[in-house]
Amino acid sequence: MSRCQVTVQTPVHSSFRVRQVMGMFDLPEQTEWSETFAAEIPAISENWSIGCIIGPSGSGKSTLARAAYGAAIYQAQPWPAGSAMIDSLGNASIQQITQTLTAVGLGSPPAWLKPFAVLSNGEKFRCELARALLSAAESNNSEKLLVFDEFTSLVDRTVAKVASAAISKAIRSGRLNCRFVAVSCHADIAPWLEPDWVLDLGANEAGPTLSRVRLRRPRLQLQVTRCPQRLWHLFARHHYLVGGLSRAATCYAAWLDGRPIAFCALLAILGHRKHKRISRIVTLPDYQGLGIGLRLAERVADDALTTGFRVSITASHPAVIGACRQSNTWRLVSYRPLGNRTRQRFQSRSIPNSAGRGVATFEYFGSSLDEVQS
Repeated sequence: MSRCQVTVQTPVHSSFRVRQVMGMFDLPEQTEWSETFAAEIPAISENWSIGCIIGPSGSGKSTLARAAYGAAIYQAQPWPAGSAMIDSLGNASIQQITQTLTAVGLGSPPAWLKPFAVLSNGEKFRCELARALLSAAESNNSEKLLVFDEFTSLVDRTVAKVASAAISKAIRSGRLNCRFVAVSCHADIAPWLEPDWVLDLGANEAGPTLSRVRLRRPRLQLQVTRCPQRLWHLFARHHYLVGGLSRAATCYAAWLDGRPIAFCALLAILGHRKHKRISRIVTLPDYQGLGIGLRLAERVADDALTTGFRVSITASHPAVIGACRQSNTWRLVSYRPLGNRTRQRFQSRSIPNSAGRGVATFEYFGSSLDEVQS
């Protein structure tokens, strides 16, 4: 731990209006204003992964962060006008870029193809965060530290909380190879970020408070129900496939505080008795990054298993494939790097194939997978 103390000085330029303000509010006449900020801040050399500095405006958050961590503070750069957002994320591989975008909760491929300027505020924040994380990962700095000032300051508080949880999950799982310090005036992000330490510059009159107790994220209570197909229109534009929803699909939604936030469709596999597949999983952008979509799919699959059905999922989205590979409830059945080029027909109907894109098929076994694999 190191103690940081910084004195900020700025000249007061005398003018008629400046003297008016001094007289109106009985301010002392002086040629310079100065203020000192001091706090105990964990050093880079210590063992921690995520930190958080919070406090009201003017409390010295940015000043102390800059004094403690210097060049690790992210400096946002202008985004190219007219270019797809995914073309403006540095020199990392496409796999690393898509993994980072997914890790921060921006897992909608249609959004990746848009210019930065047309994205929503929430998408812009996640995009800027992904660029910062990629920059930190590519840096030559052995500490791999990223300090993000004004973290979540300009986004909806729901987006702020979910994005905080998403980045915490990604860093602690090892998907993001860096350490992270959030600097924010919003204290509500702290439990969602689950930091190893929190420096609160506005906690009490006694001065800055440093807490090293790791906070635990609040639990989201979701309700899963069957839903009509017309609910699909809320989710369709966020899905990475352009095909519509089959009229034979059985649909489910996950609800939070009375609002649908995730959608799942279950469809019978043509020509296979008692076997269904999950044809659509979509989570609204504000709630991406927490694994809600896959949890919904597993809840739906559990219900199908109890009625004697097998359940599979075929996906090309890296987030779905990665989550299924890491799960102990799904088993990889097949992987086609170039997709399925076979033209399929069923009862005179043409079935779209996946030519040109890698696809993986997993089967759901629930809690019985360990028994199957042994």
